[in-house]
Amino acid sequence: MRLHPFDEPYLTDPAPVWRRLLDEPDGVVHDPDLGLWLIGGHTHVRRALADPSAFGNALTLAPIYDVCPEALEIIMRIDAPPTTAAADPPVHPRTRRALRATFANTPDRVEQRYGPIVRRRVDELVSRLVARSGQRVDLVAEFTTELPLLVLLDLLGVPERDIGRVRAWADGQIALIWGRPDPAEQVRLAQSLLEFWHYCQHLVQARLDGGRPGDDYVGLALAYRDGDDGVLTVTEVASIVFNLLVAGHETTAGLLAHALDQALSVPARWRAMVEDPARIPAFLTETLRVAPAIDGWLRVTRRPVALGDVTIPSGERCLLLIGAANRDPAVFGDPDRFDPGRADGADHLSFGHGPHFCIGAALARLEAGVALARLTSAIPGLRVTPEYRRSYKPNVAFRAHRELPATVDTAPPPGQRPAPEAAVAESPAAGLRP
Repeated sequence: MRLHPFDEPYLTDPAPVWRRLLDEPDGVVHDPDLGLWLIGGHTHVRRALADPSAFGNALTLAPIYDVCPEALEIIMRIDAPPTTAAADPPVHPRTRRALRATFANTPDRVEQRYGPIVRRRVDELVSRLVARSGQRVDLVAEFTTELPLLVLLDLLGVPERDIGRVRAWADGQIALIWGRPDPAEQVRLAQSLLEFWHYCQHLVQARLDGGRPGDDYVGLALAYRDGDDGVLTVTEVASIVFNLLVAGHETTAGLLAHALDQALSVPARWRAMVEDPARIPAFLTETLRVAPAIDGWLRVTRRPVALGDVTIPSGERCLLLIGAANRDPAVFGDPDRFDPGRADGADHLSFGHGPHFCIGAALARLEAGVALARLTSAIPGLRVTPEYRRSYKPNVAFRAHRELPATVDTAPPPGQRPAPEAAVAESPAAGLRP
């Protein structure tokens, strides 16, 4: 079986390919074109995510193609140590402890520490959209990519003037690793990634040199380190920042774009949330299941691994198709149906599973929940433009919209009254739990 992840129709609608994979014995096949084992069954994907002794992370951030020599020479100069996605034991348990101690990752802690920042940034961006009432906007460029990046810059203490550079660097890393750039583009993206790494190093070193680390994430990480390289090295702090600046906003941007697409493309869904914001958390959970921002993730076998009747040899790269696992009929009833009321929706794997479960899951839910509540209240007549057709950037892991054109309309749809403002002010836990 061949995935063809960079071609139509997979880019637009991968679900038929996922169904064919799930029809294979054990949902596991080898793709000779990609040189990857495709794993789609929910049970096997969940196991691979949870078992670092069998499925290692060392090659998670290695490109899936043969990099040209010029680009490879530049990449080899990026001496960022593995700390998060690409880390295995014994390093990962130590760096994960540091993350849990310094990055709020439970609903209550996220609300307390980050809630005011999220609401302030949501209000800024929604107010900007409201000011363009009656006009066409691109929700991807003007909202879904802006919000999580602005929030993350606030959390990390990154100057807002650098937002454009950070966005370009993060997009470039995703294209370099999980895309299919030509050799000239590989060189450009590799050079950009090296600049990104140096930026993160300088950001952390400047805090040390200044003598006052501050109370943002970089400051908290340096305080947690407390000068002890056995806890974290300075370079590891920079590496964590390096990873958070990509994963921390690209995944939430994807969730927001997918949620708005799912809602606005079927106006009844949007109207339902306008009338009753309490529907938003369940809607987001179903969006995560049906349209994950990351629908494939890489692992490498550390020993021969038997998945049902299929044995994958040691040292083989595997693509865990999270999107397919989320539609496995063995777990989800009527899996291709978008149903926010389903009882099994929380079993999705869109935030991962096991020791690498997304550290920012609660923050992503908070951002998306607050954003949808504010948008449905302030712009109840928001709608996609008639010419809108889904289009995604070619990528084997991140499913990112190219655009989401919409018309801003602050009036409610005919015959409908928006929910009162008081009803939109969700409780601190709203939108946080699946």
